Amino acid sequence: MDGSATVTVDWAKPARSASVSEAMAAGKALRARVARHAQAHWRAPAGRPDPIEVLRQSDDGRLTDLLPIRYGRMLQSPFAFYRGAAAIMASDLAAFPVSGIRTQVCGDCHLMNFGGFGTPEGRFVFDVNDFDETIPGAWEWDLKRLATSVVIAGRHLNFRVSETDAATMAAVRTYREQIRAYAAMHVLDVWYARLDESQLARIVDSAEERRQYAAAIKKAKSETRAHAFPRFASTDGTGTVIVDEPPLLYHPEDVTAFVDTVRVAFECYRETLPEDRQSLFDRFRLLDAAYKVVGVGSVGTRCLVAFFVARNDDSLVLQMKEARASVFDPYAGAPPYDSQGLRVVTGQRALQAASDLFLGWTVGRDGHDYYVRQLRDMKTSADVDHMSPVALSDYAEFCGWALARAHSKASGSAAMIAGYLGRSAAFDEAMLGFAHAYAAQNKADYDALVEAVRAGRLTAATVGR
Repeated sequence: MDGSATVTVDWAKPARSASVSEAMAAGKALRARVARHAQAHWRAPAGRPDPIEVLRQSDDGRLTDLLPIRYGRMLQSPFAFYRGAAAIMASDLAAFPVSGIRTQVCGDCHLMNFGGFGTPEGRFVFDVNDFDETIPGAWEWDLKRLATSVVIAGRHLNFRVSETDAATMAAVRTYREQIRAYAAMHVLDVWYARLDESQLARIVDSAEERRQYAAAIKKAKSETRAHAFPRFASTDGTGTVIVDEPPLLYHPEDVTAFVDTVRVAFECYRETLPEDRQSLFDRFRLLDAAYKVVGVGSVGTRCLVAFFVARNDDSLVLQMKEARASVFDPYAGAPPYDSQGLRVVTGQRALQAASDLFLGWTVGRDGHDYYVRQLRDMKTSADVDHMSPVALSDYAEFCGWALARAHSKASGSAAMIAGYLGRSAAFDEAMLGFAHAYAAQNKADYDALVEAVRAGRLTAATVGR
């Protein structure tokens, strides 16, 4: 495709009464719309928007003082740049045809947006864990972004091409195989499916890798609410407060007014919780709150942490994060929600195996939408910078499996997707081709950012994480 216009998608609508075989046949028939090998195609279309302008447009409404930190983090490497460039890739993906099978998508599905966390029952699971861009859309968008992130990670780690290819194919192959398996399962069995410790262990072949993952899970289980207390707060003589670590963790000048505003926002948030969670939340009282800079793509959005206690040694730390329109809104159509926070929460609940106990949303006095979740509860994320080729391949499998489960849970389209994908590696190879082509585009866009900072079009600052 040579134009830069967005493709209008004619979404396929699976019949609720269709059998698995009928739905798979319907999915297979969609190859006539877009052949599997055609999904490998990427070439920057004529009139492609300037990536730097796309980034600058995505800065609208962000806290301007934090934007240099955003660009400083994106400058660290093409892999870091990719994490902050969801708006660029959304614009690019929307310009190319898709099969037309619609599901709830993560919208920013890269390696660092997966990880482990604790379920409300206290079990450790691996899943998608970031939903700022979630929206009903094309399942290919998620898989293409995931596959490309594996290629970029392999290049970042200076792996051999064959090693990078093996990891990328592992992600896509696992997605294809697992979505077929989920398509054959009963609906409620899919809903209750989990990628837990025992399943992760079965994926890992190496004894050394199993030891490393066991250690990571053990560490994650120590990252509970009780452990958040000394990490985020200390006693200043008048009460318990969050310790400033500017510019990444800080209070505004009028702390009293700020905390009062946060308290009102949490009163609104409380009403979005089920009644049993409201009763649980009522046992805690707010002591302090502070702004916190998080991630790469989220830098500049309004994000804060709020410190609650039930007793002096019984704490709860919640994150209240600004919810902005999804980067796919202009292309997939904005979902019918009055609140962007509700959009995020709805997408998270649809996609995750088990969502945070305190997941909810609110609207601040400033008029901005927010969603709320625990800051840390058994949460762990991948240390991609120190992965071996084997570890990257294993982790890519985790991600492919988790994404297949998420898409299967979120819609009734798993059988159609499985039918489109088929049993062969044809689609896997197409995704590998796309991922390499788009990784090269990402490197060119990264170079454009380097030049934009050098020329003074953007300002970047390097601060600690």
